[in-house]
Amino acid sequence: MVRIALCAAAVVAIAILTALSNIAKAIERQSNVDEAKPADVILVLGAAEYRGRPSPVLEARLNHALWLYRQGLAPRILTTGGSGGDPSFTEGEVARAYLSKHDVPSEAILVESEGETTVHSTAAAAEIMRRMNLTSCIVVSDGYHIYRVKKMLQFQGMNVYGSPRPAEAKQDWRELWVYFRQAVAYGLWRIGIPV
Repeated sequence: MVRIALCAAAVVAIAILTALSNIAKAIERQSNVDEAKPADVILVLGAAEYRGRPSPVLEARLNHALWLYRQGLAPRILTTGGSGGDPSFTEGEVARAYLSKHDVPSEAILVESEGETTVHSTAAAAEIMRRMNLTSCIVVSDGYHIYRVKKMLQFQGMNVYGSPRPAEAKQDWRELWVYFRQAVAYGLWRIGIPV
């Protein structure tokens, strides 16, 4: 009986690992695709900020969003991200200030500044979009993040196009680990565990 239970557990574990591996491959494929096309809004996922200044990752995302905005692909930019432990600033507000300094009119910037996780930020962004009758967005984030964010927003009924920020291509075990980690996060979200 114990042997049967161990075999069943091994089969389940192999099935889960195979499914996660397949999702990780889909995440990797998506990470290299720029689908930018005209949309209602450019959605920039938050990243760390340091005392009111965007981190290099957030700045790269914002610069990419600025480029898309200046290409006329969307009339608005929606920034996301909560405080991340900083009592004075949120990622969303720091991003708004950065965009304002780069000549984006205040009426073209929307801010979601409560989200503490990707799940919370995308749900809040989708709610903002619904209230404004916006149905499509270009998601700007790091390549490994796009697949999961697209799925979450599509689940909310949005038309979503991914546009990863430019980054140096790395193909070592750390990059593969990031894809696998995102696959796990996606799998957890699918079963109702927000991360």
